[in-house]
Amino acid sequence: MRSSHGGFLRSVGPAIIVGSVVLGPGTILAATKTGCAFGYDLVWLVGGVGLLMFGMTALSARLGVTCEGTPCDELARHAGRPVAALVGVVLFLVVACFQFSNNIGVLAAITPFVDGTGSWPIAVLVGLNVAVILALFRFRRLYRPVEVLMKALVLLMVVGFAGNMIIVRPSLSATAGGLVPRLPETTGAGFVPVIGLVATTFSVAGAFFQAYLVRKRGWTAANLRQGLVDSAVGIGVLAAVTAMIMITSAAVLHGSVAPGDLKGADHVAHVLEPLLGGGAKALFCVGLMAGALSSFLVNAMIGGTVLSDGLGLGSDVDGRWPRLFTVAALLVGMGVAIPVHQSGQKPVDLIVFAQALTVLGNPLLAGTLLWLAFRRPSPTWLRALVTAGVVVTVVLAWRKGVGLWG
Repeated sequence: MRSSHGGFLRSVGPAIIVGSVVLGPGTILAATKTGCAFGYDLVWLVGGVGLLMFGMTALSARLGVTCEGTPCDELARHAGRPVAALVGVVLFLVVACFQFSNNIGVLAAITPFVDGTGSWPIAVLVGLNVAVILALFRFRRLYRPVEVLMKALVLLMVVGFAGNMIIVRPSLSATAGGLVPRLPETTGAGFVPVIGLVATTFSVAGAFFQAYLVRKRGWTAANLRQGLVDSAVGIGVLAAVTAMIMITSAAVLHGSVAPGDLKGADHVAHVLEPLLGGGAKALFCVGLMAGALSSFLVNAMIGGTVLSDGLGLGSDVDGRWPRLFTVAALLVGMGVAIPVHQSGQKPVDLIVFAQALTVLGNPLLAGTLLWLAFRRPSPTWLRALVTAGVVVTVVLAWRKGVGLWG
């Protein structure tokens, strides 16, 4: 039995990496705010969004093992290199702009354990970035170490957030009731946490990268079933951890804390301490640190690899240009995070620019996967699921575009 479990764990991996990049500070904060605002009522939504994410990830895995080249290769071949380059550039810019939030998440997680007013947090952050950059050029083969590290970090997230949920002892009947789909009685700005949860959990960029990961894992058309199982496991873990965070928030914060008062994931840790004690705060920080670190590395790798591929400079994560562009994304994130941490002011212009790019980028990426799906044999149920995902992506982009225009 032990060897079969070990074999199963070794047989999955690419989608665990995808799930780890989605489970970052943004998703943690969005799930906390949603539970705080609506209690247990929207637990079902995590399952629905997880299903859409599974469909997009499973399709990307299928394309990765059945297409002759990567998604950008297929775009360049059938639509022209400029289209592939546009996908790469837009995705890289989104990744680089939002990489600072992963750096801020690392700072938020370590601040309770070091002197937050001194230079220690910045020193740790710089050291982490330098260590990651050195590792990028130290390892000749990056995929396997990254997969092992992401599995360890996801396990830490499960321990941290499951531990918190056990401490709060949520209502089992209310949790079960939350699995029944229904919309809460609110309108307008009240839905902002919900939109944030859907947008952060349904990561089209992460799903898009799955095609590159399965190719790097060495999977072929003979591994189609394995790719489906891998996608189910990886995205299932993502949905389960997100639900744990929401349920914990519903049990502790709903009705006692205003969602708007939760300014960041680090603030959530401070709110939990007087309510549940230092142990719960420490567990939350463990989960937050694991989430920030997992997103920290993989987010930059996605941008660096897809940009290089879109420009026709290579799609192998071990290649020179993907590594160099990954370093560029890391440096941009650190370069923005340090002054933001020191000043306490958010880079509003950068955030607006990144959000504007997502209005273009997410539908572009989702549409690309759907277009490729209809060019090659794929199950009808998978096409239908991805089509629903594309519709959700377009609706979110339209809403964000209207907000930015206003």
